[in-house]
Amino acid sequence: MSYVGPDFDPPQPRRPRRGPMTVALAALVPGALVGWLVWQAVGDPGGPSGAAGSSASPVSPSAGATGSGTPSVSGTDGGQRRSPSPSGSATRSGPSTAGGAAGSGPLKGKVVVIDPGHNPGNSEHTAEINRKVNIGTNSKECDTTGTSTNAGYAEARFTLDVARRMRTLLQQEGATVKFTQDGDRPWGPCVDERARIGNDAHADAVVSVHADGSAAGNRGFHVILPASVHSGDADTRPIVGPSRDLGERIAGNFVRATGSAPSNYIGGGTGLDVRGDLGGLNLSTVPKVFIECGNMRDSKDAALLTSGAWRQKAARGISEGIVSFLRG
Repeated sequence: MSYVGPDFDPPQPRRPRRGPMTVALAALVPGALVGWLVWQAVGDPGGPSGAAGSSASPVSPSAGATGSGTPSVSGTDGGQRRSPSPSGSATRSGPSTAGGAAGSGPLKGKVVVIDPGHNPGNSEHTAEINRKVNIGTNSKECDTTGTSTNAGYAEARFTLDVARRMRTLLQQEGATVKFTQDGDRPWGPCVDERARIGNDAHADAVVSVHADGSAAGNRGFHVILPASVHSGDADTRPIVGPSRDLGERIAGNFVRATGSAPSNYIGGGTGLDVRGDLGGLNLSTVPKVFIECGNMRDSKDAALLTSGAWRQKAARGISEGIVSFLRG
């Protein structure tokens, strides 16, 4: 996600600090980073034949994989020019907000809402997505087009692919999975509606999937947590604690599943960032986080983000974090 538009203002400069964020991660991300250091010594796991670190989570590492080939996104690009398709896209199934076919696994009765950032059709509906909406603290544009790799692979296509892979994994664990959009609408939804979908579903966890659009050389993932905001229609105070727990678990599992390191440009090496300017978080009444899976504008991160095999690992890492959070 590029830091331009409704949920994309640049974070304000801050002094490095040690506090609850760093302490909370002491037993999670640093331990996982040992695995990442080993990964650095043996090679890049992002390609189709790469191996990622293992995890004890009950989510199946291979679930939802579709192998190589052209992404199944026919009819979802809203007229947007397509670049050559990365390999291994997940297939589309089901309406965006319909409950997934929950099974009888350990997450039976739990509701997870996945928010694939942006929409492939947003670029064809600039007037609509530029409309201002209330985000609790102030007003911002409804949405943006998102970013892309230098070769033209759109963030909106990346987020849908990872989200669909996550749906498969989480349904296998028994969860009911709902989407804010599944490429099944011409644009949007706006950031306020994205929050409302999770709230109305009484979701046990909501994750908004993104990829960043920062400068070349900036690498790694980070999870965005809601700040404590109490202004206008926004009151995140009840969800700050559980959202942090959700974010920390996702961060640790993402390291283990993908081999990617926490961001080298946001979060001071913790893989976490706290923000109070995002409508999708400000208006949420249920535990919710964003994850920036990597930087699309960096060639090394882009090579991972455009790999179907790596996207499967990303989906597994995020899903395992959700499973860990919901099982307590």
